[in-house]
Amino acid sequence: MKTIRYWFAPQSPWTYFGHERLCEMAGRHGAAIEPRPVDFNRVFAASGGLPLPQRAKQRQAYRLVELQRWSTHLGIPLNVHPKHFPVAGDEASLLILTAAQQHGDEAAIRLAGALMRAVWAEERDIADPATLQAIAGECGFDGAALAGARETARPLYEQYTQQAIDAGVFGAPWYEFRGEPFWGQDRLDFLDRALAG
Repeated sequence: MKTIRYWFAPQSPWTYFGHERLCEMAGRHGAAIEPRPVDFNRVFAASGGLPLPQRAKQRQAYRLVELQRWSTHLGIPLNVHPKHFPVAGDEASLLILTAAQQHGDEAAIRLAGALMRAVWAEERDIADPATLQAIAGECGFDGAALAGARETARPLYEQYTQQAIDAGVFGAPWYEFRGEPFWGQDRLDFLDRALAG
């Protein structure tokens, strides 16, 4: 079975742009996706990256141009200035990992996509416990039970974060297939070729 290791942050717009395309690609190639949400504040600290508010003004301005450009190019709705951003992704990541533990990776992938849309297209706060519970319910889970159990996933979240650092991950999304890394949703074409080969 082909397996794609998928390191990401649920609050990342670039992850959002690539998420459904990754799912389609995996389905087309008969590949499984292993979701690994991680704490990118720790990843940045270990790899020399900077959280968005600490980046140079020029980089922040160009990021907005690119977000709009990719949104138009892909036909994916995105508000470049969402109401709830920057937003911490820890609680949403724990919810995704809890879904994976209780319902499997495919269910977790579906929930991750809903959480990304919540930030970038629906103006929802994925750091808010009530919002997390509601989104889980909309995805067919027992929202209260899933949200209430998310602390059980914290050791795995810590483990995946350290594994990402050890694997040389430095940005999101990050895909790994048979030991080959692919950084960014704009590298999905290369991942597609690797899966085909």
